Amino acid sequence: MSLEERINELETRLAFQDDTIQALNDVLVMQQRVVERLQLQLAALAKRQEELIGQFGGGGDDDVPPPHY
Repeated sequence: MSLEERINELETRLAFQDDTIQALNDVLVMQQRVVERLQLQLAALAKRQEELIGQFGGGGDDDVPPPHY
């Protein structure tokens, strides 16, 4: 294999690697946005749950036997 062929092969590989890295980066950015959105939703749900527990008085009654005893 001549030097010119080797250089062409390396340039071709580099171009494909650049494309692959860019595609992977795009997917990573998209997934990070999804994760951030899910974290915000989870925080909102946790806050809402705490509000409902405070409103209806939940928890703490786990040791009390049911009324039919």
